[in-house]
Amino acid sequence: MHYYRYSNAEVSCWYKYLLFSYNIVFWLAGMAFLAAGLWAWSEKGVLSDLTKVTGLHGLDPVVLVLVVGVVMFTLGFAGCVGALRENICLLKFFCGTIVFIFLLELAVAVLAVLFQDWVRDKVKEFFENNIKSYRDDIDLQNLIDSLQRINQCCGAQGPDDWDFNIYFNCSSESKSREKCGVPFSCCVPDPAQKVVNTQCGYDVRKKSKSQWDDQIFIKGCILALEAWLPRNIYVVAGVFIAISLLQIFGIFLARTLISDIEAVKAGNAF
Repeated sequence: MHYYRYSNAEVSCWYKYLLFSYNIVFWLAGMAFLAAGLWAWSEKGVLSDLTKVTGLHGLDPVVLVLVVGVVMFTLGFAGCVGALRENICLLKFFCGTIVFIFLLELAVAVLAVLFQDWVRDKVKEFFENNIKSYRDDIDLQNLIDSLQRINQCCGAQGPDDWDFNIYFNCSSESKSREKCGVPFSCCVPDPAQKVVNTQCGYDVRKKSKSQWDDQIFIKGCILALEAWLPRNIYVVAGVFIAISLLQIFGIFLARTLISDIEAVKAGNAF
């Protein structure tokens, strides 16, 4: 790593400290995400036994938190140190990574529009895999419960998807008390009940489907999300545009600072 100091430096302090301020937020946020993720893993005993993560067939939400934390911390560090030390190598790393993430987001958005059926199948497969691991990880369980409760849905395409989970499966071999039921988050809430009834989904699927409507949500979560997107398209577009503008602003600051440093370096070479 090389640091440059010039006798007649003309690097813009405005861009330099603006880029530093821009990145210190991401650096601190990255540290917070990492701390929260590591704390969650320590509470679940993962730090002492990493096979709990590798053996999980579904998604551990903590992994997503840690990945976001590592990316934000690394980019924040490169941007902060690169700006303060006027280090072209770190600034180019920061700028290049932001450009890569920006292009990746655009590619995902375009592919999601062009290949909707393929995306729907992948989401269905992903949801079903996580249903299988519902009881294996408390954070995954809470995530699925929140998704079903907020969107008033049950399973990927309907309540019968809970047959993928060994505890809710209707097969005769199952000895679980939850056999042929659904999680409580699938239940239609009763306004008269102030305490959540976690057993409200027991044995529901043993009844005829015509009786389900009064007790559980029968719409699948994929259909619920597909219905949610058009209703909130402006919110989704606004969030995407805001994130894109932040990334473009960071790229602009980094490129401007790099140009200033290179200009000063070239001037001092003569």
